[in-house]
Amino acid sequence: MHISELNNSISALPGIGAAKQALFARLNIFTISDLLQFYPRDYEDRTQKSTIAQSLQNQTGKIHTIAQIVGHEWFGYGRMKTLKLIATDGTGKVELAAFGRAFLEKTHPVGQIVALSAKCEVKFGKYQSTSFELSKIADGGNLDAFEGIAVPNSRVFPVYPLTEGLTSKIISKTVQAAFNQFCLGLENDLPEEIIEKRHLLSKKDALRQIHFPKTLSEAIGARNSLVFEELFLFQKTLAERAIAHRGKLPKIELDSAESQQKQFSQEEFDANLSTRQKNLLARLPYKLTADQMSVIALMNEDIDRNYGFARGDFKGHEAGKAFSLPNFSMRTLLQGDVGSGKTLVSFFAALRVIDYGGQVALMAPTELLARQHAENAAKQLEAVGVSVAYLTGNIKTKGRDNLLSALKKGEINLIIGTHALFSKNVQYHDLALAIIDEQHRFGVMQRSAILDKGRTSVVATDKFAQPPFREPNLLMMSATPIPQTLALTVFGDLDVRTIHTMPQGRKPVITYLTKAGNERNAYEAVRKELNAGHQAYFVYPAIEGNMDSDQGEFGTDSFGKQKSPLKSAEESFEFLQNQVYPNFKCALIHSKVDEEEQNRILQDFRENKIQVLVATTVVEVGVDVPNATCMVIEQADRFGLAALHQLRGRVGRGSAQSYCFLIYRAGITENGIERMKALHETSDGFKIAEEDLRLRGPGEITGTAQSGELAFKIANLARDEKIMLEARKEAFSMIRHENDSKARFFYAT
Repeated sequence: MHISELNNSISALPGIGAAKQALFARLNIFTISDLLQFYPRDYEDRTQKSTIAQSLQNQTGKIHTIAQIVGHEWFGYGRMKTLKLIATDGTGKVELAAFGRAFLEKTHPVGQIVALSAKCEVKFGKYQSTSFELSKIADGGNLDAFEGIAVPNSRVFPVYPLTEGLTSKIISKTVQAAFNQFCLGLENDLPEEIIEKRHLLSKKDALRQIHFPKTLSEAIGARNSLVFEELFLFQKTLAERAIAHRGKLPKIELDSAESQQKQFSQEEFDANLSTRQKNLLARLPYKLTADQMSVIALMNEDIDRNYGFARGDFKGHEAGKAFSLPNFSMRTLLQGDVGSGKTLVSFFAALRVIDYGGQVALMAPTELLARQHAENAAKQLEAVGVSVAYLTGNIKTKGRDNLLSALKKGEINLIIGTHALFSKNVQYHDLALAIIDEQHRFGVMQRSAILDKGRTSVVATDKFAQPPFREPNLLMMSATPIPQTLALTVFGDLDVRTIHTMPQGRKPVITYLTKAGNERNAYEAVRKELNAGHQAYFVYPAIEGNMDSDQGEFGTDSFGKQKSPLKSAEESFEFLQNQVYPNFKCALIHSKVDEEEQNRILQDFRENKIQVLVATTVVEVGVDVPNATCMVIEQADRFGLAALHQLRGRVGRGSAQSYCFLIYRAGITENGIERMKALHETSDGFKIAEEDLRLRGPGEITGTAQSGELAFKIANLARDEKIMLEARKEAFSMIRHENDSKARFFYAT
């Protein structure tokens, strides 16, 4: 039996009644399987004796020794009266504060010899502990007589995540009962050949050693075996999904030399463009970068295969030699730093699909970004024969009805909008490509909803279409580069394409850190840029005046420390316009400003009719003004690392040197300091993404859930990248071996 099949309730274990069941339920433990896979978060190593003197000398704070109780004292009054036990092991003394444990006065009287384990600290000039364990060795005697005796309970103790009412001791005892009762014939989840090849533990041994290790090294070995197993099974699922949807496996690694994206010469690239792609290329006033050409060419191959044509054999919608095998869809995550040209690359992918006769939907998280994409598409694509439409929830009824009718008839080639693109009443003629910008802002169900529109349109327009019918192609884009560990797990069944190179003429943005109170230095630096004819953004964490809490004038945090108010865009706008930059035109934009007014303000800003744009994070994406050279972010420590990097990316989009000023509060946290340092030290979005993962964990970086981390039971993506890559290699090798005899599968190497 496999561990996933142990669905017996934990009530089957001795001592687990309704009350205990309720406590375990708080930890999401309901079955024997849940219990056995509830792993320790840490270990306390009591295998080595540690005297009071050694603990003080080595500053470990940990004692594990044989000691004698030499005194009882009491402190406090009434209900707060607390027992203090004084103990010595012959090398020093320690005071044990027994809060809520007055009964220890009788169970451990003066003179008793005990095994003592404690976590201590020096307080008021004395070595003290409030976290300790005592067990009787003898009722009394000379302490010297016990000097050569091993300390009882000298082993490794597991430390579990807890809830009130459950201790690590109770959990460990319950796990032991479950192991003894259910694990006798436990089967391995990993293939035997991989266990032998990788020198891993069997499932039964791994569980025993993770919960009841004899040494710390044994616990580490068990953990590594279980991490490998968990990541192997996860990667195997990704590989199977990739084969099912795409007919090939993505790359195993992203950054190794052998896995770099294939590069194409200009001649190779030009030769394989479709008609509209060639026309767009001819109209561009600049050359594509090598990375842009590589990504476009590789996506062309996938789209061709989706339509059943041989690699590099584009023939258009009506002609060409089709495979007799089932077709598969493109599944690509395109990542690149702010301003690297991802949107243009997505337009080339759209044109490829449109030249096949399909429709394209480009979905953005905000109306501001969607409208900018629509405006850019209209300028660049309508001239090459593409019908472009814009759809959001604010489109009025009459215009909306006409638009939806044209979309259903196939009269619209490319539709750009927000979540409205997958609304119930939106129907497509043949949605063949879904492009999702700022993918992390959409959940899994939202991504699936837009793809479902494509599956429905294929079935509706082709009476012969039966599963497996042509799946819509998917292109997800991220301007916040994704760390490799996340790219190979959350998006591990996709092709991850990367644009590393930036357009020529761009200069790195110079970033300055400014402490609150010294803002005027930043204001004066911005004034010089304004006088030179450039423009600036000022970004704030709140729209209106706001406090962190309603406690007092500024509120207090959990430590009773006074909090500072959030700086608001509205109040700061008045200050900047009237007192700081009265000779320049300032404007205010945020999410409460009407959409039409937002568009008017942004258009005036693009035309330099407005020099200072005061805003919230509404300008984080979708605003491209090359003449803007200054970004000032007030209370920058309030923003996440990814948001700060995105905001900084609003400047530096022209040839002039640009600057970012991060103004942070006096009471900045340690985490905030690390974020400020990361932004100051590098403009490389990939390095910033790795730092973001280290500081925050997988959480909201992924977009797989709008909050929370990936649901691994023991693997930690920030720590286990090496194991994850090895597990991915083994899983992909197995799937490749299982399918190498099937001619319909093509593999990426």
